[in-house]
Amino acid sequence: MSQVSNILRRDMELFFNDFDCECKNSGTTSDINLVADFTEYNPLHNGHFHCMKTAKHMFPESLFVAIVPGLFERSGRGIPYILPREIRAEIAISVGADIVVEGPPMGIMGSGQYSLCLCKMFKALNTSHIPRGYKPIEGFDEILKRINMGHHVAPKPYKIVDKTTNEILLKDKLEEDNYVITSFSNSLSKIGFDFTGKFIFVERIEGVSGTLIRESIQKDNFENVLDMMPAKTIEVLKREIKRDGIIYGIRDEESILNTANDFSFDELSNLNLFNDKLAKNIVDNGPYDSLEQLEKSILHGFSSHFHQRVLSILENPIPKNIISEYIDKYPSNIRILGYKNKESLEKFIKKVNNENISLFNGLK
Repeated sequence: MSQVSNILRRDMELFFNDFDCECKNSGTTSDINLVADFTEYNPLHNGHFHCMKTAKHMFPESLFVAIVPGLFERSGRGIPYILPREIRAEIAISVGADIVVEGPPMGIMGSGQYSLCLCKMFKALNTSHIPRGYKPIEGFDEILKRINMGHHVAPKPYKIVDKTTNEILLKDKLEEDNYVITSFSNSLSKIGFDFTGKFIFVERIEGVSGTLIRESIQKDNFENVLDMMPAKTIEVLKREIKRDGIIYGIRDEESILNTANDFSFDELSNLNLFNDKLAKNIVDNGPYDSLEQLEKSILHGFSSHFHQRVLSILENPIPKNIISEYIDKYPSNIRILGYKNKESLEKFIKKVNNENISLFNGLK
């Protein structure tokens, strides 16, 4: 059985353990300042590092917590991560994070679903500040200003709306980093979390190319990206290449084909993000002997990444009603992927508004 297959089977068990777990609020009143950053660290590059350093400089006595998406190791685009989350956590701790916690299973959720989960995590952590990188564009400063005033700013098709004042702030689509900020504002407002003055907006730095970084990993040649990542990231990437620990682009093809071939129309249509048309197309064109055959039956969706998300859902087939209930209870358990030292861990436990805190995969 491959490393990826082992990860997915382990994570399915973790998912249902969390699903069966009842959330217990602790009602803590700790005055510790907690800065919580959500990022995939795929891998951790100088843009991430700059955002972390900026927040830590502004609040040097704070506890810096990185929320790193976890279960099933698939990104918001549905694509397998470069490194498993415990390795991403190791790098984050080595360059300055105090605690790394596991975020939601992004690859099997819609963008609104995982945005809601992340915001529920911010609330559970009693977050004091949220650093977030952005790309400056005309008109976006006003959006950032409104968000830090605590306004309910929400992304709509081809426009950004201030729902507090019923104003249209921008008539255009936003790039991914900027879209995430407005999505967070929308979700935080929905769950009743007061985020007035909590965001730390950090202008994105230039000179970092995710494409070049991924190419360097695939070629095991980092000559062209040495100035794009902290030395620790490169050190760990080289180590994991030698260990055959890179999981980027690797899927459990057997599980995907089994789901596509064995699930009935009703079972497929009940999967998260699926509809009747997609389910019927997969059933009608089966059975499948290869992913290439199957991919021809996946219809175009609402985003350019829909195709990859469908593969991730077939790989980890969880019904949409289960996902919905999981989101309602999220986070029923806060899983720690890494921590700097015992003192940081104790401060974190005192701060967090959840009694269900566990250590990942044998951490001590």
